[in-house]
Amino acid sequence: MRISEREMILGASTLAVLLIAVSFIVGKPVLDKYNDLGDQVDQQKRLLEKQQGMIAARADWDARFVKISELMPEFPSERKMDIHWLTVMDKIATKNGLIITKRQVGGEKQIGDVYELTIDVREWEGTLDALTHFLFDLQDLGVMLDIKQLYVKPLDANKLRGRFTLNCAFSRGSAGE
Repeated sequence: MRISEREMILGASTLAVLLIAVSFIVGKPVLDKYNDLGDQVDQQKRLLEKQQGMIAARADWDARFVKISELMPEFPSERKMDIHWLTVMDKIATKNGLIITKRQVGGEKQIGDVYELTIDVREWEGTLDALTHFLFDLQDLGVMLDIKQLYVKPLDANKLRGRFTLNCAFSRGSAGE
């Protein structure tokens, strides 16, 4: 049996098409994995560059931390801080004519080297002027006091009522300081 030239060309073409189809079916997932690996390599390079930038900026961040930590008050570890911060807040409120009627002290939380105490003032009354001066005096103290939430609504033509959350940040020293 002799194979004609035409049959030889058809057989070779069929074999070539089959080889291409099998290569595509087997090779596509491998090629997709290869492309995914390339994307992951690019992503890891970007992450590495970002982390190297952060490491390079460490001296700047350390200097900022030292500067800010000098402003943060430090208290002995056995001292009850809720009384201290309530006294500070009440003095400033009384000085500015802001009346605080309901308040609740949250727990003391440690976040790294810093401690945070939350005071939830559920009801206060006063004028806009009293509130403005109160907020300004809180900020002017130079300690770490931050109003996180402030809700204000009119009570009458001259008075306001509302609530706010005051976060107090401080550091602890050893006992007996």
